[in-house]
Amino acid sequence: MSQFKDVPKGRFGRLSQLAKVGARTGVSFLMSRDGKGAAEQAAVVLGSLRGLAAKVGQMASYVDGLVPDAHREAYERALSGLRSAAPASSPKAIARVVEKELGAPLSELFASWDEQPMASASIGQVHRAVLHDGREVAVKVQHPGIERAIEVDLKNAGVLESLVSTLGPRALNSKQVYDEIAERFREELDYELEAERQRLFAKLHEGDPHIRIPGVIAERSTRRVLTTELVRGIDLEQAALAPEPMRRHYCEVLWRFVFKGNLVAGMFNADPHPGNYLFGEDGTISFLDFGCVQPIPEERLGEARTMHRAARMRDEAEFRRSTIALLQTQGGAYEEAAIEYVRFCFEPLFASPFRITRPYVTQVVRRVYDMKRHLLPSDGSYTALPSGMVFMNRLQFGFYSVLGRFDVEADYSAVEDRIFEEAGI
Repeated sequence: MSQFKDVPKGRFGRLSQLAKVGARTGVSFLMSRDGKGAAEQAAVVLGSLRGLAAKVGQMASYVDGLVPDAHREAYERALSGLRSAAPASSPKAIARVVEKELGAPLSELFASWDEQPMASASIGQVHRAVLHDGREVAVKVQHPGIERAIEVDLKNAGVLESLVSTLGPRALNSKQVYDEIAERFREELDYELEAERQRLFAKLHEGDPHIRIPGVIAERSTRRVLTTELVRGIDLEQAALAPEPMRRHYCEVLWRFVFKGNLVAGMFNADPHPGNYLFGEDGTISFLDFGCVQPIPEERLGEARTMHRAARMRDEAEFRRSTIALLQTQGGAYEEAAIEYVRFCFEPLFASPFRITRPYVTQVVRRVYDMKRHLLPSDGSYTALPSGMVFMNRLQFGFYSVLGRFDVEADYSAVEDRIFEEAGI
């Protein structure tokens, strides 16, 4: 899917394209027909649309449990290209964006510029370039018209419900949830905000020999153009073929990156799809995308730390208490179901060393969907997710799905012990 295509921006044009894959609501967005042909058609349509529609396809391409087992292989293969090889905008259109944003011709801005993108995804595409001082850089440029397309998608109930369904059962949705999702995805359009967050994560992990976050080139970055150091590495599929000790090392580095951000800095990168990681044969991992970052409020950060500490200490009573405090449940059947689900998600810490497998991840995803039977219990115990929590499922589903590809036992508890000790928390 490397052909050049403009982003369809109009509401009617986007709806008519979605109709080709039977888009209605939920993950049925992707499964209106059976078999390989339907999967390939979904990949073409969702990739061409880009925006939030493509994000639904990205999630379905790698999160275990979202697509029924009978269709999983066909959709995973067909949709995997949406992570880095969605249809690209034309070289002329991209050049116009760069020159308008940076205020000069490409030849003045860069010593060389590759017209063929290195990667193209839901919001932008990345081009390799060389600065006049000889530094190789990666230049991420928004697809022309993508801002309007995302606003159209945010007003399209079918697209939004399909996206939300990758985070949990539709019945858990509320206006607060939709507003939260809209805010995060609008933020992804602001590359200046992303650059700021990338610097924060780089500072947090400064000195770590295994975590690499490319430096931002401020003078070549604006709201729609983000230029960073160029990094190289192998993708997840290749990294998953490494010998067992290296796979274990990769898992532990990934866990350190995610939970040091969460538990020390109070922020998590809520877009853990495989295209955002490049793996080095020396054990380093480069982290590439900081467009979707969810802040963790201070009052919840303390409870989150307590939950993680209790899981590592295998203190079931304290884990239960902190889970109730974090989710603000009010007793009854819903609270018991929520505690049971969260406890299952924390098994990698309670049972560490633990092997995260794809069947385990499938159970994580499907158990949250099973929660819908507790939404309207006779005791009236259902409580909505507190603000700021909806993207935790995206992190849980996506991150665990990445770890599941390595299929190796790792000591996640020991990784967190070091994080807490180094941070003095």
